[in-house]
Order: sequence, then C-alpha cells, then structure tokens
Amino acid sequence: MNPSVLICDDSNMARKQVLRSLPEELSLDVTLAKNGLEALAVLNNQSIDIMFLDLTMPELDGVGVLQNLKDNNKHNCAVFVISADVQPEMQNKVLALGAKAFMRKPVQVDVLINNLKEHGFL
Repeated sequence: MNPSVLICDDSNMARKQVLRSLPEELSLDVTLAKNGLEALAVLNNQSIDIMFLDLTMPELDGVGVLQNLKDNNKHNCAVFVISADVQPEMQNKVLALGAKAFMRKPVQVDVLINNLKEHGFL
C-alpha cells in the first residue's frame, strides 16, 4: 500500500513543485492544503503518513500546525518542513516540535529523496 501524502503550502506553484519532486510511488495518494487550518482539517478526517509543510502561510502557519499536533498528541504522520525561513533558530524550533527534517525551499529532489530514505519511506 502506498503512503498517503499531504502537501501544505499557500503557494500553488510550491505545492506543484513538491508534487513533481515526489517519487512515483509517493505521488499516487496526495492531498493538497493551502494553509495550516486546511491541513489540520485533512489530518482530522483522513489518515496521512507523510506531510510536507511550509512555515509561512495565512490562517495558521506551519509552526502552529506542529504545535497543534504536539499539543493534541497527533504526531502519527511524519512531517517534513519545506521553508525559505532557514534561520537556525527556526530549524531547531520545528525539529523540537516533532518535524522529521527541515528542507530549504525550493526543495531539491535529491534532498527530498534522501530525507524520505533516511526516515524509511523509500
């Protein structure tokens, strides 16, 4: 069975870029969200194995999503943050909140693949 994937980013172009970067076996069951509130709604209504999460979004940002997941003990999906906010403090913060990895935006295919391999998804 293929893992289910959620891509959460307010930029349509960024969502498509992440989708195009996914290996074929992960691009079969993908849900898209435009902000953190949409992502939480998806997570509350369906089982998601992997989430690619932007940090800077309207409604609810990526840090808010991670904090919500941590506060509600809902870290049943692997969260990979993809963001242009590459400050070490932010990277440390999202990792402390439970993200599996932090990747620079725009994500490079080899970096994405290596992170998925490192965490047992490929």
